[in-house]
Amino acid sequence: MSITVLDTYSAMKKILQAPVADRADLLRSMLEANRGMYRYHPGELDLVALHLQSSGFPIDRDEERCLDALETLAAAGAWERMQRALDEGLAVLLEATPGLEAPDITVLFVLGDPGDEHFMGPCKGLTGFGGISGHIALTFWPFPENLERLEATAVHELHHNLRWAPGGVVWDPMTVTVGDHIVGEGLADAFARQLYGDELGPTRIGVPHLHDDEVFKKVLTGLDVTGMENFTAWVHGDPSAERFGLTPVGLPMGAGYAAGNRLVDTYLAATGKTAAQALHADSSEIIAATLRHG
Repeated sequence: MSITVLDTYSAMKKILQAPVADRADLLRSMLEANRGMYRYHPGELDLVALHLQSSGFPIDRDEERCLDALETLAAAGAWERMQRALDEGLAVLLEATPGLEAPDITVLFVLGDPGDEHFMGPCKGLTGFGGISGHIALTFWPFPENLERLEATAVHELHHNLRWAPGGVVWDPMTVTVGDHIVGEGLADAFARQLYGDELGPTRIGVPHLHDDEVFKKVLTGLDVTGMENFTAWVHGDPSAERFGLTPVGLPMGAGYAAGNRLVDTYLAATGKTAAQALHADSSEIIAATLRHG
């Protein structure tokens, strides 16, 4: 099993410096490596449109701002750091879970859109997706806090990727619950904390609510909710739900991440396991541990 962090630095620089008319095709070529991430998506897929809808860097404005951000990432050694963190994280997970098997993983690391207020504001310049086995996508703006957390962000997505890989925990869209999703986020954060500490490990959007008992109680009322269209509000919070035209439920940004950390910490304390050892732990067991131990 190997992990490849693609050289998107060169590709993005070429795109941003190309004539505007040529950029869509160049971008599509770069994104092609991650097409497999959308293998469950019905119908034809326009990778460029999806990139732009997902807060990816624009191809018709903000070129200088994006090129400057690209050089900031390069100067910080972002690609090399991410590769090293993922290789080290994989070694820890393999040691903790004997017999763990998963496909090779391709990592697509792209700049976000500095003109996207939701991405730069509530999302704090960072979104990640690692839930489809074999692919990780990170959309990133190099705020200093994000650069500090780069390694932790990468291994968070790695934990997702291996938790939901074939032979691991099954994500069935028909039966999966908010609780399953929240526990997955809590475990991924716990793994990042295991490797990089409590300051850098937690996902930034969840940090303000880690100790908010009211937010925690409210999230607990939604753990059995099904229907993936409902997950955004419960996991990411109302700002993201409103952004995508979904129904808000009265939760702040990152509420589900904060609650997931608390659920998982109770379970890890009760069992003595590490987050790496709990890679395939059943979410219902993790939730039950909190209900038992309060």
